[in-house]
Amino acid sequence: MADVCKNNPINGKMVGGLEEDNQLVDAKKELEIWKAKVEKADDVKARLTLEKLEEDEAKTKAQQEMFACVKNQQECQKEFTESMKAVQDDILKLGKHKQFLLDKLKRCQAELEAKKTKSTKLKQKFKIYAQIPDTEVKFTCQNKEESDDNNQPIREVFSISQCPTVLLQGGQALITFEEEKVASQILKIAKCSVSCEHTSLDVKAKRITMDPAVKFEIHLSVFTKELMVSNVPPSVPEERMRDRLEISFSRPSRGGGEVERVEYDKDTGTGQITFLHPGVAEGLALRGRYRVDLDSEVNVQVGPIYKYQLRKFETFCGTPKRTIIINDIENVEDEEDLQDHLEIHFQKPNNYGGEIESIKYISRGKALRAFFCEDTGCQ
Repeated sequence: MADVCKNNPINGKMVGGLEEDNQLVDAKKELEIWKAKVEKADDVKARLTLEKLEEDEAKTKAQQEMFACVKNQQECQKEFTESMKAVQDDILKLGKHKQFLLDKLKRCQAELEAKKTKSTKLKQKFKIYAQIPDTEVKFTCQNKEESDDNNQPIREVFSISQCPTVLLQGGQALITFEEEKVASQILKIAKCSVSCEHTSLDVKAKRITMDPAVKFEIHLSVFTKELMVSNVPPSVPEERMRDRLEISFSRPSRGGGEVERVEYDKDTGTGQITFLHPGVAEGLALRGRYRVDLDSEVNVQVGPIYKYQLRKFETFCGTPKRTIIINDIENVEDEEDLQDHLEIHFQKPNNYGGEIESIKYISRGKALRAFFCEDTGCQ
């Protein structure tokens, strides 16, 4: 028992030491674990710090890029504003220039219309309206004594002179005096009081402005051996047509004669026949038509060949010195009686009148054109 009791403390001491050793081992293990965790945490911390630095650097770079973009945007906005202002200024200038051009165009159009109107009036003044009647011309053979050259054309000169005219409207009168001084005296009077049967008329005399007139010469040459042919149907080829025309116009039974040359144009259907002797062309030209043998007999038109020139063209415009016009004459009497009263008034010397060569009065509602000769008054 005594031995047993002595051994217990020893055993207790030994058991306590083993427990401490186990705790120490556990603690070391736990320490190692925490060291590993600390190291891991340090690695994570270092990695996060590095990532943070990288993110800060990226943020700084992004901020710099953003500031650069904002600055670039501001510059672009400024350039756009300046460009927009410049474009608006250009548009405003172009609009003003366009309006200026439109105004100029309107002025030019108005000037053009005015010039066209003036040109039309001038053309109307210088145009010749005259009906020239048809005149029969008889061709005769030329005497051998007159000329031995049969190739010479017939030449003629026509002188045409247009008489100056004045359009006499209703309520007007033309008076031509025998002396110029009488017309001059009447024109100086401010008002002429013409006595009629039951009343009197106050009239005023004025000078006449005549329409422009012209003179010119027409030099005409008619060829005696050549004949114009027209309205030829293109029924055969051109070469055969020349042969047919030559054969047809060579027949004396139809009034033809010996043919020297034939010209033919298929596109226009016209031709020219030149005979060997004069006289044949004149006789056929008077007919106006001729029978030609093609596929069948065809009537073609024939006529003379001539040339003409306009020479010595002159325009003139004058004021008659012995003729005056009376305006604004009322229809207080019939036309003949009122013309007699006008003639009596302007013949009296105490009215500054004189001998009248001719007088013509037109009542209202009528019109008459008066023609003037070079040496006298109106007709």
